[in-house]
Amino acid sequence: MFFNSLSFAIFLPIVFVLYWFVFNKTKSTQNAVLIIASYYFYSCWDWRFLFLLVFSTFLDYYTGIQIEKAKTDGSRKFWFWLSISVNLGFLGIFKYYNFFASSFSELLNGFGLHSSPLLLNVVLPVGISFYTFHGLSYVIDIYLKRIKAEYNFVDYSLFVSYFPLLVAGPIERATHLLPQVKIKRTFDYEKAKEGVYQIIWGLVKKVVIADTCATYANAIFDHYTSMNSLSLILGAFYFAFQIYGDFSGYSDMALGMSKLFGIDLLRNFNYPYFSRDIAEFWRRWHISLSSWFRDYVYIPLGGSKGSKFKQVRNVFVIFLLSGFWHGANWTFIAWGFINALYFLPLLLLHKNRSNIETVQLQWDLGSLKVLWNIVVTFGLSCLAWIFFRAKSIEIAFDYISRIFTNRSFIPQYLENERYSYELVLLIFIFILVEWNTRTKIEPISGSYSWVKLVLCLAGLLALGTYSDYKEFIYFQF
Repeated sequence: MFFNSLSFAIFLPIVFVLYWFVFNKTKSTQNAVLIIASYYFYSCWDWRFLFLLVFSTFLDYYTGIQIEKAKTDGSRKFWFWLSISVNLGFLGIFKYYNFFASSFSELLNGFGLHSSPLLLNVVLPVGISFYTFHGLSYVIDIYLKRIKAEYNFVDYSLFVSYFPLLVAGPIERATHLLPQVKIKRTFDYEKAKEGVYQIIWGLVKKVVIADTCATYANAIFDHYTSMNSLSLILGAFYFAFQIYGDFSGYSDMALGMSKLFGIDLLRNFNYPYFSRDIAEFWRRWHISLSSWFRDYVYIPLGGSKGSKFKQVRNVFVIFLLSGFWHGANWTFIAWGFINALYFLPLLLLHKNRSNIETVQLQWDLGSLKVLWNIVVTFGLSCLAWIFFRAKSIEIAFDYISRIFTNRSFIPQYLENERYSYELVLLIFIFILVEWNTRTKIEPISGSYSWVKLVLCLAGLLALGTYSDYKEFIYFQF
């Protein structure tokens, strides 16, 4: 059941009515509605993996309590490492086992030792990377005595399994979400209106921008050997907006629908393509994951303190882990490695915290430099996205090589494919809209909101891609 599907369009209003008009008397009944809805939502993907979700939830719930109750450090460590080991063990088996087995087999074959790896024929449970990180952060925070254990199983289950964030984030923290689910929510019309606007804008990003770009990006990447330099650059450009519209669109819809139930989720995107350097980009892209690795990996390793060697090591550790988190393929690891290389000069020159405030432009020469930095940062991101999108590292390098060696910039793909020029124009209109509203959550609210809402709905009807239905990219992670 996708957020942009007809079945979800039926599901969400039913849950909304039950939540606010039937079972709205107490916090417990509200939470019961949401947890039942969440488990039903998840079971629509594959009901068998619902048992894994419930087991993972109970494991962290129980070990969290045992860590808090433990009388000795040894007992605390036992329950802590039990939770960490089992959680990462499930993630490793379902997501990474085949990758390691195949890679090890290829390594042996490279030394002339024939090997046939034993591979598992298992489906990756949807959302496992996200809900596993929910549970890990909860247990780690209890172990470090940052929070108290939650003794209400329904409340904790809702923290882990809340359907707006269950399958693709944002990755929530117990310190932010649990206090909200432990109190009765009252209906807030203004918050609900904001939620509707954010859902609509998320849909625009998904079905108008992302899914349309996907059609063209897929055609170029799948036939890249017959494309010229300009077409290959366009392919990377299209994919950059495909993945941004897809994932930030999902996040907008998740945050918006959560507001319908009176619950605020962590912001996941903050206009990353207007970043002036890679460090700023990673403060604005997939914020919940970046901050998770910062708080639970980077800072415990020492962060930007200590010797230069340790600082460099820490940067590569978090970026390689971030790449590997996305998928069991060397292309994702290469993507993380490239971003670490981008980040490294900023760290060594102490410029990784230079651009904290939202970008502002004025009519002066300094603004030209800012615009140039934005364009360069976006170009570097597009180059890295080629590795993220390619099926193998060899294909990624071949794709990039052809950009620089073909040296043909005639509008080959633009002229051969219908509506290519119109899509480029649509993307630039989208960029202008986001630029003009970069200090807001979404562009619909404010003055003339009803006019902007009508324009968005008209855009969904007239420009949305529905015939070639596409699921959200991050569901595979």
